[in-house]
Amino acid sequence: MTTSPHVTASGSLLLGGDLPVSRMGFGAMKLPMRDWQGPACDPEQSRAVLRRAVELGIDHIDTAWFYFYQDVFANVLIREALHPYPENLVIATKVGPGRFPDGTWMNPADRTGLREAVHRNLRELAVDRLDLVYLRRMPTQSSIAEPFAALAELREEGLIRHLGVSNVDADQLAEAEAIAPVVAVQNKFSVLEHSAADAALVADCADRGIGFVPFYPLGGTGVPDHPVLRAVAERHGVTRAQVMLAWLLAAAPTVLAIPGTSSPAHLEENVAAASVRLGAEDLAELGAVARELAK
Repeated sequence: MTTSPHVTASGSLLLGGDLPVSRMGFGAMKLPMRDWQGPACDPEQSRAVLRRAVELGIDHIDTAWFYFYQDVFANVLIREALHPYPENLVIATKVGPGRFPDGTWMNPADRTGLREAVHRNLRELAVDRLDLVYLRRMPTQSSIAEPFAALAELREEGLIRHLGVSNVDADQLAEAEAIAPVVAVQNKFSVLEHSAADAALVADCADRGIGFVPFYPLGGTGVPDHPVLRAVAERHGVTRAQVMLAWLLAAAPTVLAIPGTSSPAHLEENVAAASVRLGAEDLAELGAVARELAK
């Protein structure tokens, strides 16, 4: 196996002082399905994409037990494709939300539900300890103290190595950090969709060495067809998606990109984005668009 020079070009980050990961990772949400409502993806192709990702040197996979469509689960695909796992592979997962078999969302998990979700991830991934578990805050939750404390207990029991938080603001991050160390924050963030508060949180995480992992790094509803995005892509001879990923890696040294796909071609394209270097002019043009759209 040879690591792609693109993955090496992304640089690396030490999570929690003991988990080194490349800054170009992989998100598992789209392995079972194209979107929450489907259609289904080909499981064999999804397993092939996972194997190819590891061949390219990706050592950080982000998943969740609620990433499923009908009877196909992302965690199971990961286990089937990659277990026994490479020693350097870090698998991060999320708990908090849940989905019924028909795909509808459950209420946020209570202490018992969080414990069950952690054990479900352990079983599905066939591991004794989870590398990184995020508490994913649901919109109805203003405080995350109680559920985060429940995960901190599981960490003390040795079932979780490190903790993260997702979909939080600065106050909720501080609330979690008062309970246990937080090594990563996973929030929605992309070049054309972020606020000043979002950017400030990215900067704060960078100052303190906390990983910032943007979900929906390409917008979540398809790559935007903005004229400035097109112009920068044409200037570098790359795709708009690659510009968006390169911008994230340039945003702060602790940003970890996790673009997801079930397409082998898109996987190669995403990984290659780690070698794209945006100049000052590119960043200024993209920043101006982001500020305009945020008004």
